[in-house]
Amino acid sequence: MTIKRFNTLAAWLDWQITLHPQTIELGLARVAAVWARLCPTPLSFPVITVGGTNGKGSCVAMLEAIAQAADYRTVCYTSPHLLRYNERIRCNGEPASDDALCAAFAQIDAARGEIALTYFEFGTLAALVLALTEQPDLLVLEVGLGGRLDAVNVIDADVAVVTSIGRDHTEWLGETLDEIAVEKAGIFRAGCPAIIGQRDAPAALRDTALLQGAIVQQLGYEFDYAPGDNGWCWRGIGGERLSLPLPALRGGFQRNNAAAALVALRNLHEQRPISLNAIRLGLQRAQLPGRFQVFPGAPTWIFDVAHNGAAAVALASNLRDFACRGRVLAVFAVLADKEPEAIVESLLPFVDQWFLAQSDDARALPVNELASRVEGILREPAAGCFSTVDAALDAAETASGVADCVLVLGSFTTVSRALARHAAING
Repeated sequence: MTIKRFNTLAAWLDWQITLHPQTIELGLARVAAVWARLCPTPLSFPVITVGGTNGKGSCVAMLEAIAQAADYRTVCYTSPHLLRYNERIRCNGEPASDDALCAAFAQIDAARGEIALTYFEFGTLAALVLALTEQPDLLVLEVGLGGRLDAVNVIDADVAVVTSIGRDHTEWLGETLDEIAVEKAGIFRAGCPAIIGQRDAPAALRDTALLQGAIVQQLGYEFDYAPGDNGWCWRGIGGERLSLPLPALRGGFQRNNAAAALVALRNLHEQRPISLNAIRLGLQRAQLPGRFQVFPGAPTWIFDVAHNGAAAVALASNLRDFACRGRVLAVFAVLADKEPEAIVESLLPFVDQWFLAQSDDARALPVNELASRVEGILREPAAGCFSTVDAALDAAETASGVADCVLVLGSFTTVSRALARHAAING
């Protein structure tokens, strides 16, 4: 019988933060050793692993929604979370319960011996343990950081997707896009489909996949899409064509993620056939909190976790299409390893006032440093600098008019705080 070290999820998570001396330490040796003790045999269900700089969460959300529309049981692992840790592991669309997570952590703790796992490694193994319990029809794993050395890469995926490549996490992945691409390509496997959801992906991504012996399928090459009547037309491998509704997730770029998700599922068609109707329903049902999430009101609130230059470009596209009736006031806080200059530059044409803040995160960029880095880019001085996100939110709301939009962006921590505040005020 497995003995629980703690009785509450909060206690387990607080302890996990202290167990390993580093918050992030890439590498598969620790997690692989523990996983081998937990599950010495191959998984009995198909696995799709999704990596990339931006678009991972959207792709996972669509994979999950389509599979569920086809009546398949799913387990999905994503990170980070917005409001509750439980969001990271979804079983059939529902966040894992505290009891289920505590039981999984106890199993992992018993199996690890003296191996000091990181917080993220504990979470990844918990997702895999719960998948063993649930025995889903499909397991979907989202890469946390990079790919080659990320904990989810302990599993050999039947199909792997890289949605896009951009500059992010350069301290761990390299300075150039080609260096980052090689790290992301680490989730590909010889003889298995390697889906690339970006037309202009760095050449190193496709080249590395081919060198690994993967079956490369890239947007704009092996598969594609085009505008259609009241929707879009997807062209899959072998010339298959489907007329589809636009994804519920906002932004024209979401068709890239949807197209990649469809190709991934089609590669599993013999094991998990999915009807056209299920695909259509799934695309229309997929939801992803914190990605251009709009709450109409006076003012209108928009939440987007955009935390790098490429994500800011996508956010700018959504703002252009959204056409706010009044001004756009931005509450902006980022982590220290990000490039706020690139984010601000993309959004300058759409933001009228900036409220700079420091999030409640150990890795947050101090607000005075944020201000100094973007002051030369802003057309006018920032509306204010605030030591907390709450203070910036209050100031932006006070300064807004009924026709204005308050945009909150920069990190999961920033948006999480804003969502919690919004829920507390509006119920």
